[in-house]
Order: sequence, then structure tokens, then C-alpha cells
Amino acid sequence: MFRSFGHITRLIKAGRALARHDALFPLELRGEMPGGLLALIALAKIPLPWERKAEDASTLAPPARLAAALAELGPSYIKLGQFLSTRPDIVGADLAAGMTLLQDRLPPFPTEDARAIIAAELGRDVDALYTNLSDAVAAASIAQVHRARTVPDEIDAEGRDVAVKVLRPNVETRFAADLGSFFWIARHVERYSPSSRRLRPVEIVQTLADSVEMEMDFRLEAAAISEMAENTIGDKDFRVPKVDWERTARHVLTLEWVDGIAASDREALVAAGHDMKALGARVIQSFLMHALRDGFFHADMHQGNLFVDADGTLVAVDFGIMGRLDANQRRMMAEILYGFVKRDYRRVAEMHFLAGFVPPDKSVDAFAQALRSVGEPIFGRPARDVSMGRLLAQLFQVTEQFDMKTRPELILLQKTMVVIEGVARHFDPDHNIWDSAEPVLKSWMSDQFAPEARLGEVAEGAVQLGRLAGNLPDFLARAERTARLLADSVDERGLKLHPDSQVSRSWVTPALWAAVGALVVLVALKVF
Repeated sequence: MFRSFGHITRLIKAGRALARHDALFPLELRGEMPGGLLALIALAKIPLPWERKAEDASTLAPPARLAAALAELGPSYIKLGQFLSTRPDIVGADLAAGMTLLQDRLPPFPTEDARAIIAAELGRDVDALYTNLSDAVAAASIAQVHRARTVPDEIDAEGRDVAVKVLRPNVETRFAADLGSFFWIARHVERYSPSSRRLRPVEIVQTLADSVEMEMDFRLEAAAISEMAENTIGDKDFRVPKVDWERTARHVLTLEWVDGIAASDREALVAAGHDMKALGARVIQSFLMHALRDGFFHADMHQGNLFVDADGTLVAVDFGIMGRLDANQRRMMAEILYGFVKRDYRRVAEMHFLAGFVPPDKSVDAFAQALRSVGEPIFGRPARDVSMGRLLAQLFQVTEQFDMKTRPELILLQKTMVVIEGVARHFDPDHNIWDSAEPVLKSWMSDQFAPEARLGEVAEGAVQLGRLAGNLPDFLARAERTARLLADSVDERGLKLHPDSQVSRSWVTPALWAAVGALVVLVALKVF
């Protein structure tokens, strides 16, 4: 009962913030609302003495009003908004796009608190680890960043400039309370609104909770950086900062300081003589290489998380949100995009069916026709009006008509692609997304269908077969033991399963043969 009261109190507070920003109910529907509800909204909008008055939202679109309200509510709600921006299948395309306006910026917490957290996490005094630890140079909902220089040691006699990321004090407790309220209302929505169950509210909150838990463990972010560094070690135009593992723990992350120009500062990039058209192509091609070649991509690569080195190399930071694609998903993505580039809608349709994304009882021809309705309008239009991300969003809308289930990993990919396109167009407003994408898609597909790749698949299959063969003696031994146990349970009347039950002997032999046959089939499926 007490917990429910706490959840209700927190949700009322959230409701009031939404009302004060005119984000609780659309302004456009106010004329159709009953007077009592309008009076309640007006009451909720009155700020309490300790609350600041919300700005006039009448000129803002609904997504912008919601983004402002979530930002005021703090870290948990900011992350909720960021999460919703990746799920247009839940909140709609317009609202999801509006959530990209949500600025993850909060006032910094005191440097002394940061020093205390660093010392507790790393088990050493801050002055023994760093010199010149600055005040926060950036602050977000979960953490803030300080600039420092490492104390000289045997590896680096002069020390090196680093960025030190520190988790906000008590942020885990705050998230736990707010997520508890999210779970509470999600369970009640599922219980009392049968129509909402198809959206799986509890599952959505659990996904958010899992994401936040990983994002608040900086060791996992460091591991993501390390993995991407290995993947991109041969790439000339993209790199990631080096991790200082000695100065990294659950709540502290130390990285190489990046001295590049922020991607958001276009004027500075132009003044430095960078080729903006080349940068536009570079960001698109780097992302596609990470997604297709590695199956591991930065899922939050907006201008604020990108820098440009003096030689034009892109340097990414903030690896809290990452995306993964397995081999089949990568092949599917490449086939879809390349099929649209070549206007081969039949091939794109066939790939959906081969991957099992669309039920086999649907018509391939009808699906290809629907895909044509998505692809054809983009050809012949100016490059600045063509969006690969929006094309994928329209594709997902069409696939719903053919009973294709929502695939969160592809939606995250689509959302990231929209962000990447925004960066490319920020560099070069007339950038042609398709011209940049085609060589990467073509090269990757050529590599996949080359004889060497096929031999690699065969070799992998042989390895799997070898592992299975290695386990075969143990498998047969267990089967023999099972057969003996069954044989011991059979008497002249049949198989005795329970003191009060008996299966006729005439059924025992066929049943055993059926079981053996089923096992053989399972082994065959595993091998082939």
C-alpha cells in the first residue's frame, strides 16, 4: 500500500509537469473536452512556490512540448524520451521524431562530489591518479565529464590528457524509484486495458530498465569502445578514443582526450579547411561499414558525439547506446537498401520472405507492389529531399499491412540512420545519401557472395559439425541409459509409469522407436 502511494505521488508530479507544458493533452483537442477536465488541467498548470513557471507552449508542436516536460522531470524521464525516440511503432513517427529534440543536458554537480566518487571507485586519492582535474566541461542526465592529465608513470613519463566521466551521485536510486513507478503503471495498463496488451507495456519498461542499467556501468561502455576499436583498427577515416583501464571502474570512465573540432561547429570545420562534402560521405560510409561489416554500431552518433581530427578523421565518443545485427539481419539490411538503389522491388520482397519476416501465406507480388509504392516516389527528387532513414520507416509501415512483426533491432537501426543522415546533411546540405551508400553496399555484398566467403561459411559449418560429433558419444551414452531405465519399467503387461497406471506392452516398442526417430531428426536439423 505504501509503495503504491509513492508511485502515485511520483506519477502525479509527472502529470503536473506534463500539464504545465501543455503536453498532457493536445491543445488542438481542448475545444472538445468537458469543462471539468479543462478546469483540472488549468489547476494542474498552476506552479507551486518552488516550481518555475513553464514557458508558453502554444506555439510549439506536441513533440516539442513533451520533450520540454520530460527534460524538466529529470534523468529518468529524459532517458524515457530518448528510448521512445527509437520506438515509432509505439508512439508514432511524428512523436518519435520529436523526441530527438530532447536535450540531455543538466546542471553539473560539484567537483568535490566527483572527486569523492573517483577516489571511492578507484581506491586511490585523486591526486595520485590525475593532475589538474577540471570542473565539469559537460553534464548530462547520467554523468558529467571532467578534463584532467594523468600522473606521470612508467608507461608515460609526461602524463597524457584524458576525459574523466563520473556517474551522478544517487542517480541509481533515482532511476530505481522512477522505473518502479513506470513498472507499476505499465502493469495496471496491461491489467485494465486489454487493447494495450499488444504493445507489451511491461516489456517496454523492462527494455528501458535493462538499457539504463548497462549505461550506468561504465565498464560496459569501456568494453564497447574497446570492441569498436578492434573492429575499426584498419579504418583510415574513423577511430575511437583509447580507454585507460587502470582508471576505469563501474562509476568512473577515463578516456583519451579528443582535441578535434566538434562536428556541431560547422563554421569552425570550414575555417579549418575541411572538405565538407567528403565529411558528409565519410559519416554515412563509416556507419554502414560498422553495421554491415561488424554488426556493431554506435546508436547515438549525433553531432554532439562526433569530433573531427586535424586530418579529417571522425572520432566518436559516448558509447552508452550501441546496436547489434546478426549475420542474417546484416544481409537483409544490405539487400533491402541495395534493392531500393537498383529499384529491384521483387528482390527486396523475396528477401523479406526468405528471412521469415513476412508470413509465407502472403503474396510476394503484392508485397513487391507495396514496396514499389515506397521506393518510386524518391527517385528523381533532389538529393536533399531523399532520406534513407525515412524510407526504412515507410517500409516498416508497409510491412505491418503484411503482418510483419515489429523488430526492435531494425527500428534502432532506422532511428540511427536518420540521425546519421542529419549529420551528413549538416556537413553538406546537398549530400546524396544514396551515392555515398551504394559503393559500401555493393562492396559488402560482393564480399559476401565471393567464393572465399562461401568457403568460410562451409568451414564454420564444419566446425559446428565437429563439435556435434565430439558430443555424439555422450549423447549415445545418455540414450542408452534412458533405454535401460525404460526397459526396467517394462514387464509382461507393459510399461509401468505410476503405481496406479500401466501402458500396454504393445504400445511400448512403437513409442520407443518414435522417440529415437525424433532424436535422429533433431540431430539432422542441427547438423544441416
